[in-house]
Formats: sequence, C-alpha cells, structure tokens
Amino acid sequence: MTETDMAEGLLCATCQQPAKLQCPRCLELNLEKDLAAFCSQDCFKESWAQHKKLHKPSATEGWHYCTRRGAGRSLNMPDFKWTGDLRPARIGPMRPIPDHIPKPDYYATGYPASEMESRQQHQVKIRTEKDIAGIREACRLGRLVLDKAHAAIKPGVTTDQIDRIVHEYTIELGAYPSPYNYFNFPKSVCTSINEIICHGIPDRRPLQEGDIVNVDVSVYYKGYHGDLNETFVVGEVDERSKELIKVTHDCLHKAIAICKPGTPYRDIGDVITKHAKQFGMSVVRTYCGHGIGEYFHCAPNVPHYAKNKAKGTMKVGEIFTIEPMINLGSHRDKTWPDGWTSATEDGQRSAQFEHTLLITPTGCELLTARLPTSPPLWWEKVGQQQAANGERAAAAAGDS
Repeated sequence: MTETDMAEGLLCATCQQPAKLQCPRCLELNLEKDLAAFCSQDCFKESWAQHKKLHKPSATEGWHYCTRRGAGRSLNMPDFKWTGDLRPARIGPMRPIPDHIPKPDYYATGYPASEMESRQQHQVKIRTEKDIAGIREACRLGRLVLDKAHAAIKPGVTTDQIDRIVHEYTIELGAYPSPYNYFNFPKSVCTSINEIICHGIPDRRPLQEGDIVNVDVSVYYKGYHGDLNETFVVGEVDERSKELIKVTHDCLHKAIAICKPGTPYRDIGDVITKHAKQFGMSVVRTYCGHGIGEYFHCAPNVPHYAKNKAKGTMKVGEIFTIEPMINLGSHRDKTWPDGWTSATEDGQRSAQFEHTLLITPTGCELLTARLPTSPPLWWEKVGQQQAANGERAAAAAGDS
C-alpha cells in the first residue's frame, strides 16, 4: 500500500473516511484513484478479497471498459479515433435480477432466439385485445420508470446511478429491464450523452453542467415489451442544444399526427425530415422504429428519413415505435469499440424521442404518453416559470 498525496480529497473505499493510501497495483494499472483509495492498511486488508477483482477484467466483478458488444471487458480504454469530446468510462458489473421476475429467453444466453426466429421479423402482427392490454401495461410501467430516471438527472449524477435507479424501480414494479443482456448489452437502460446518437452504455462518468442526455427505457412485463425515450438537459444548456431537443420532440409528434389506418409507413420519414431540415438539422438513417410486443424488435421497420423504401400501410391493431434521432451536423454515425455506442461522425450533438403507439380505427393511441406527474421537459419548465412569474406580478399589482 502506497502513501501518496494523490489520495488527498478522496474517501476510503471501505469505510468512507478520508483516504491516505492508494493501492499500488491500481496505480500501476492506471485505475481510477477513488477505487484505489484507503484510510489505513487495516481497511485495505479487510477489503482485499473484493478489491483485487478490480485488477482482472470481468463482467461480474469490478469496474472495466466494455468490449465485444458487451460480452468482454478490458482494463484499458480502447485506442480509437473519437469523433467528439466524450470518452467511455469504466462500467460496473451487471446487476442481479431476482428469481421471481419473469425473464425473456435472452436473459440467460444473451441471444433472443425466439425473436430472431419469429415470423414477426417479416410479417406485421395485428394485435389481439389480450396483446394490446399487455403491451399497454408494459408501456405504462415504462413511462413510470423513465419519469423516475428523469427526476434524477442533474450535474454530478453518473449514468451508472441512472442505470441503478432504472434497474431497481423496474424490478420493484415486477418487470424486467428489456435491454439487460439483449445481444449481451450489459446494462438495464441506454444513456446517450451529447454526440452519442443511441445505445450509450451507463458508466462512471458524472453528468456535467451543459450536457444533454437521452434515457431510453424498455421494460418486459407479463410477456410483453414497452419502449420509450426522451432527451433531457443537464443544468444550464446552450440555446442550440435546447433547440435540437425541441425540434426532435416536434419531429416525433408531427410524425405521430399522420398515423392512422391507410398511412404508408414510408411517409413518416418525409414528415420528420421536412421539419428537421427547416432548422438545419439532419436525420439519422442507420436506426429505425420497430414493431414491439412479445418481442423487443419485430416488423414493421419504421425509417425516419425521407424517400425511404419502407413497405406497407398502417392497419388497425398494429403496434410500433417511432423514435427519430436528429443531429446538428452530419446524419452519419460511427460505432465505438464497445460495439454498441453510436456517435455522430463529426462530434456534433444528437437528440432522440420515442413513443410506442397503437393504430386505432380513428387514428392512433400513444401507449407511452406523458403523465400529468411527468417531470417537465425544458420548454415546459420555462412555461411553468413564466406562468408563476405572471401570477406573482398579478398578485403584486393587486396588492398595490
């Protein structure tokens, strides 16, 4: 154990008292100093059996960099030509799922065999009343979980802490976090910051003042999935980033407005692209909306860009997501070495919003709609503040 000034300001990893010592092996491996800090030899010895697991890459122990699409871990940050300022941080071990929670087939294997082998990959299913009720309930729980995560967004909170909130609340509701081990994804939620388009992996990096972050929540409940996401501001954010978030939100809702029986799926991309272009923004082409139900992803595919070749028209009883990803710069993306995280190719910011919807005889129903209790989005918060200021000014004028 090395006594070093580098421990100054850190807390002991065992007892949370002021640290004086650092693990020499951690320093040699260039691990984060807060994981290697201890107040005394006694605390270090007491924690050694657990602490030494940090020194060897593992998906179930310690904090490491993610590799091989979630199946691997590394002690060292990968060498990569990053497109923006963001860098990966170490991710923690996968959180346990209690035995009593019903699980999809990929929980144990990392591969959704039933989904990939299903006819629903090519044929859009007309949902029964039982299906609709089940998907509606999964979507309702997903909304509650996303709102819980939203309420925790602030500078200093790590995305791993957001993952813990999502994981624990999902299980509290009796549901399974759908991303967990889906094609080996190592966490229970996707958190995509700044230039990350989608599929960001929660890690130890604290959110910073001025960040924007998308939180993508999906839950599996009683045999059905529900899926939604929103993009949030972290503290005070620049005007162009706020505009990006609002435009992305409006792109989604303009697309939802045309959804009804007989609407071609390809028209969604035309509506989204037209609105994004008015603000000098681009539409990501790599990722699309999708059908959802017994399977996390199935037909139809719902592209968000103009002049796409999506097949088919909407029919009563179909359920799918729309989830446009809008960029300030180029629409092109680049995948990080972890195999999941998708970044803008030019490092400029990206935002996304998603709803799951049901086609009805008269239009559509938003299964993941915001609730009166949902925390306000940035422009809603501004509106609330302006209304409150107006009420105070009126009261003051009445008193004078």
